[in-house]
Amino acid sequence: METVEMNSVSLKRPHSEDDVTNADEIKRQKILEKSKAENDSGQSIENVTEQPEDTKSEIIPTEESEEQEEEELEDSDEDGDPESFADMMKHGLTESDVGITKFVSSHKGFSGILKERYSDFVVHEIGKDGRVSHLDDFSVPVDDEDPSEETFTVLSDEDKQRLEELQLFKNKETSVAIEVIEDTKEKRTIIHQAVKSLFPGLETKTEDRDGKKYIIAYHAAGKKALANPRKHSWPKSRGSYCHFVLYKENKDTMDAINVLSKFLRVKPNIFSYMGTKDKRAITVQEIAVLRITAQRLAHLNKCLMNFKLGNFSYKNHPLKLGELQGNHFTVVLRNITGTDEQIEQAMHSLREIGFINYYGMQRFGTTAVPTYQIGRAILQNNWNEVMDLILKPRPGAEKGYLVKCREEWAKTKDPAAALKKLPVKRCVEGQLLRGLLKYGMKNIISAFGIIPRNNRLMYIHSYQSYVWNNMVSKRIEEYGLKAVPGDLILKGATAVHIEEGDVGNYTIHDVVMPLPGFDVIYPKHKIGEAYKEMLVADNLDINNMRHKIRDYSLSGAYRKIIIRPQNVNWEVVAYDDPKIPLFTTDLDKLEGKPLPVLPTDGKFRALKMEFSLPPSTYATMAIREVLKMDTSIKNQTQLNTTWLR
Repeated sequence: METVEMNSVSLKRPHSEDDVTNADEIKRQKILEKSKAENDSGQSIENVTEQPEDTKSEIIPTEESEEQEEEELEDSDEDGDPESFADMMKHGLTESDVGITKFVSSHKGFSGILKERYSDFVVHEIGKDGRVSHLDDFSVPVDDEDPSEETFTVLSDEDKQRLEELQLFKNKETSVAIEVIEDTKEKRTIIHQAVKSLFPGLETKTEDRDGKKYIIAYHAAGKKALANPRKHSWPKSRGSYCHFVLYKENKDTMDAINVLSKFLRVKPNIFSYMGTKDKRAITVQEIAVLRITAQRLAHLNKCLMNFKLGNFSYKNHPLKLGELQGNHFTVVLRNITGTDEQIEQAMHSLREIGFINYYGMQRFGTTAVPTYQIGRAILQNNWNEVMDLILKPRPGAEKGYLVKCREEWAKTKDPAAALKKLPVKRCVEGQLLRGLLKYGMKNIISAFGIIPRNNRLMYIHSYQSYVWNNMVSKRIEEYGLKAVPGDLILKGATAVHIEEGDVGNYTIHDVVMPLPGFDVIYPKHKIGEAYKEMLVADNLDINNMRHKIRDYSLSGAYRKIIIRPQNVNWEVVAYDDPKIPLFTTDLDKLEGKPLPVLPTDGKFRALKMEFSLPPSTYATMAIREVLKMDTSIKNQTQLNTTWLR
């Protein structure tokens, strides 16, 4: 699966008083934003899904309201104050904990701030045809089948609320009657169109009641009506999928799709995409949706914050994960300390040599219990250990309700009691506790199976990544940056060893290393033995990577050890105001915003860099090579606590 950065990190050495003053201003702004955003729960959790709603009114606890409460908790401010965040990360991981220890370049490192603003990190998807996705056109392809613009405004807010409740079976009504105030055939037609296009699954008919005309909305096919978009109303000449470019700010891809599906009142699974994108960034990617018109999608631009949709077209196919060629990154590193010579050396090295293709820190989690440890316990078939690692108390500051849940679990080993302490039940801990409640403590495998499959596989993939990182560091330490006999290279999709006589035909850029599994081969030199030794130390057999549960059997894969980015460009700019954007985005260009005017001799310097990377590579690892600094949140938080105060 494609990976784009999921965490924001600041790469900074100790700061001057000017920096501290500047940071005070940023901190005050964050605190003001926090006080505005905080809801009554006072809780804070990482994933933001939707705008918070008022929770003061009394709600009967249904599945819907429970989900709403969880979204409110998840929507609380995620940054927290610097002291508490620093405390949380004291027990986090550093790069060396996950095998990230080597560099390939010889320049002297320098410091800078990555993602001081989320708009300092922009990702443009590169499609399978090599085209970079841009949002540059809001126009809508129109045909005679499209409803009029009045369709979107003819229904009152009250009508829409009643229709949504009917559509989602939130009440016991079997129909909703909408009175036609200005009764004309045209007006009735528009109301019919509005109900059918805005509320998939509902049908309409006209009735006379007491001399007045009413449009009656009702379910066409019971509870399954919402499952699929309407088929009979879609023109045969039009492609079944509307493709569009999604421009989003500070949201990850799944959150964005969940928001779009709620506004469109459809299920999220009718959307498809080629890769998931970062949250703390501006990202531009292609999305496809089944039988939703471009006109209806474009209407969302009027009511959604931090999203824009455009470049609409109709096609006969959805998108598939992994179909992309990669991503193009535009990154600003602010307040850099390097000399012009250091920066030139670093960027030339990135362009000519590249960087070690390590799995980035976000692959391993941010808490005191790394995800690879849970993956290792799964592969060992040690299910008590899996349960313990997920649920036991752990050092470092955590969300208050998680701390209470873990304490209750440690004290009672009672899933029901621990679950009561947990308001957010969709987290992994809540899902596992629900599974234990359902299947009992003697069937942990089934209980763990309640966690969504992708989340479960994330743990074992994390272990594979942990092994790969460590082995690549050993390989570079042992043999340097040249191909040697016994290394692996790919011929097509097949890995073969480099023989003594052929070694001159290959460079380090050709060399791959395996992620452990039952369907890979290993290098024929010291590193092949090192793989075996590492797995033996973890009570695993490298020759038997099949698991009795098929999902957890690892076939393995090959990964290049050095990546050379394409389209590398850079520029050093001066600036005074840390809040000023240093380049224009697609949206800025569409809205006609001018380029920022920058001073020639500003108080601060920033490095603007652009580069393209293939899928499943980590931009933070390229930036790490430029700065030569530890990108772990733990390390950067310790460096930045002074700056944040």
